[in-house]
Amino acid sequence: MKFNSLKTRVLLWFGIISFVVLLFFTLSFHFFLDTSIKYNIQTRLEFIAHKYKDYLTSNTVGIAVIENGKVKFKNSNFSLSNFQEYAQQDENFFIFEQSHDDDYIDALYIDIVNGEQIMVYQKNIDNKIENFEDVLFFLIPILLIIFIILASKMLNKILLPINNLNDAISDVSITKFTKTIEIPKENDEIKKLIISFNKMIERLHEGVERLDRFNTDVSHELKTPLTVIQGEAELALRKMREPIEYQKTLSIIQGQSKQIQLIVQQLLLLTKYTRDNIKESFETCLLDSILIATIDKFQGQLHEKNITLDIQKIEPITMHANPVLIESIFSNIIDNAIKYTPNDKKISLWLYQDTQTHFIVKDEGVGIEKHHLSKITERFYRVDSSRNKKINGFGLGLSIVKNSVNMHNGSINLDSSSMGTRVEILFP
Repeated sequence: MKFNSLKTRVLLWFGIISFVVLLFFTLSFHFFLDTSIKYNIQTRLEFIAHKYKDYLTSNTVGIAVIENGKVKFKNSNFSLSNFQEYAQQDENFFIFEQSHDDDYIDALYIDIVNGEQIMVYQKNIDNKIENFEDVLFFLIPILLIIFIILASKMLNKILLPINNLNDAISDVSITKFTKTIEIPKENDEIKKLIISFNKMIERLHEGVERLDRFNTDVSHELKTPLTVIQGEAELALRKMREPIEYQKTLSIIQGQSKQIQLIVQQLLLLTKYTRDNIKESFETCLLDSILIATIDKFQGQLHEKNITLDIQKIEPITMHANPVLIESIFSNIIDNAIKYTPNDKKISLWLYQDTQTHFIVKDEGVGIEKHHLSKITERFYRVDSSRNKKINGFGLGLSIVKNSVNMHNGSINLDSSSMGTRVEILFP
């Protein structure tokens, strides 16, 4: 049995506490029993003292009458030689243990009657408490062993769910998150621990699945531009070509490189901040100023598609936030609205504050089918629609928005029909 195991430590503490309790009980019982026996002896001798005339001829009780330190009378059984020592003390009852026999004691009681000291001395009184002490001190180790055995069996039953939990934890690996533990019937701390463990396993299983999908999606998104770059480079190296052909090849490689760079930048933005470090990057932000600066960056795209940006309301709002993430929220939502809105249409925009801060963008684009809405904010998720295939993007924009909003304890609401999508961001 290992000393550092929970069962051993509990048994050790149980044994120590049991020993202390038994010792306290023994000492207390000994004290009260000893007091009771002494009281009974005192009472008996006191009775004899008051009735000493009846005991003058007693064979077991010695009686003496002392006046002014001198023996006025004593019977033949009074054998206490140093009685003057006790006659001068304030106490009137004394117990003498026999050096040769622990089973018997001697006792002396002194009473004063009419100025005379009546000493009643009895020898060889049966001391039953000593026998009881021997029995009790013999029983303590036996009782302690019985307690520990019972406690061990009880602990085996109590620790069974913990042992099952330990076995389940030992089986957990990066590829194995399926084993859960049967929840016990007892509504105690162990049940809560097992429920929490099962929930953790479920979350880890979901997290590993998302990570696997994420790795697959990243590989897929990077594979296409890398394949194009490799193909163009191999084609250009096969033979000497005209400068204009090399320029065309380099232009394609440059475009694909920018795509890879954009994917990496967006992935870094997704993974750079966590709930543990985000607060350190917060500063006072003017949301209206950040939004206006963001809108200015999209003027070229708006003009190219002849889209009208209808600014319904922009209120001056100050917020303690991360300016980079706030700008990415505004930028990605406006960018998506422009991408999915046909030419000559309108995009409406609001930024205002009541009990919460609202940022709303409503477009007149292709819309999102209802079954896609719950997944649209997942990484690399893109609606598989023939009308969207010509639209550039990696499916990271709304994932960045969702992550950034969560970092600010906000929420995102999506509402879409066959034509148009409304995105609302709420900050507390």
